[in-house]
Amino acid sequence: MRTAYSVETVRAAEAELMARLPEGALMQRAAAGLAAACAGLLGRVYGARVVLLVGSGDNGGDALYAGARLARRGASVAVVPLGSSTHEGGLAAVLGAGGRIADDPFEVLAVADLVLDGITGIGGRGGLRPDAVPVARAARGSDAVIVAVDLPSGAEADSGEVRGEALHADATVTFGTYKPGLLIDPAREYAGTLRLVGIGLEDHLPSVPDVEALQHADVAGLLPAPAAESDKYRRGVVGVVAGSARYPGAAVLAVAGALRGGAGAVRYVGPGAEAVIARFPEALVHTGPPSKAGRVQSWVVGPGLGDGTGAADAVRDVLDSDVPVLVDADGLRLLDAAAVRERGAPTLLTPHAGEAAALLGVAREQVEAARLASVRELAARFGATVLLKGSTTLVAAPDGGRSPVRVNPMGTPWLATAGSGDVLSGLAGSLLAVGLDARDAGSVAAYLHGLAARRVASRGTPITSYEVAQALAGAWHDVQG
Repeated sequence: MRTAYSVETVRAAEAELMARLPEGALMQRAAAGLAAACAGLLGRVYGARVVLLVGSGDNGGDALYAGARLARRGASVAVVPLGSSTHEGGLAAVLGAGGRIADDPFEVLAVADLVLDGITGIGGRGGLRPDAVPVARAARGSDAVIVAVDLPSGAEADSGEVRGEALHADATVTFGTYKPGLLIDPAREYAGTLRLVGIGLEDHLPSVPDVEALQHADVAGLLPAPAAESDKYRRGVVGVVAGSARYPGAAVLAVAGALRGGAGAVRYVGPGAEAVIARFPEALVHTGPPSKAGRVQSWVVGPGLGDGTGAADAVRDVLDSDVPVLVDADGLRLLDAAAVRERGAPTLLTPHAGEAAALLGVAREQVEAARLASVRELAARFGATVLLKGSTTLVAAPDGGRSPVRVNPMGTPWLATAGSGDVLSGLAGSLLAVGLDARDAGSVAAYLHGLAARRVASRGTPITSYEVAQALAGAWHDVQG
């Protein structure tokens, strides 16, 4: 599992560690790892042209000491100071190793093989300063490999926000632990390939991170498996309330996802029964209302439901149940926040950015720019677990931050296709029915859904939501190793 910690936590851990080490030892550890990563990217260090973009913080010092190591191996190293001051020891080291201060930053950037971005550190806010913007643009416009030191300059470490100009990196070398912004868009898009360099912080960080990202082994440990005595009812029944005369396909796609989530049976309720049975004869169907359809262990409500009286009645009926409920799509527009907060059973909301913006009463752009803050606010406001869909899917529990926000590292831009959210909802609802809690069900569903989409997209052509549903079995197999 990848874990990420806030700037405050990292600073505290570094202070504890530095108190036990000789002065400057921690920066030297970081610089050594940074220089090794740069050497690997260059392939051949001797004769390589390296430019250091150096601010006044510790990241500038890391870049300078790493540059000194590269200079000692034969690289031509030029320093471009961009802060109010420059780390004295680091600058002396790089000049002593044969480096130089650039007379013209644009001249050295035009011929650089590698650029180290040490302009701002993890405490930076509000984007690049105006004087750094032309240099950053010149670096990005060159043919050089851009390597960010700890975090791309202009991106915000705690939130993943980019409030101004930032430098796109090809790779980011981060120290001690990941920072939330490296895993969450929009900042994640600026980070490129991530490499974590250990500097000894592990024993000084708390056991509970701020953000975590599941990996194959974590997901495999959460997947349900039937026991020898299981039957279809013991394995869990998921109820799906989806589809309408206008959107019958939503019912089919939600059921397709639900059938591949491990539940023993799928009980469909709604006007799309004929379409569902035609595609999935194993589904159980009922015309409704949901409370009269038979016993279930979870409900999925909302995909393609429309906004008529019948849709509103179905949402209320499902929320009145005593089992976990997933609300998606049209169901989100019909939500009563008070009714959700008062539920005794878990609720999982799965909005995209536009739906999240409507629930919060803000512009969509505000949600997209501050995804981490938005998912936390939604979870707190509704007293529900929230899965915020998007380029990075986030899952937050309504526990006031006691558990980490989960970020899904899987997925592909090809998932931005009609119906993909319906498949995800059915899958997550099925995982709720087999007994996963809302946070785990949302996280595992997002992971498998993204992995399935990657499998389909690997052929290099556009994908459909139904193909993603069909690929879920392969994704399940992949994570089990």
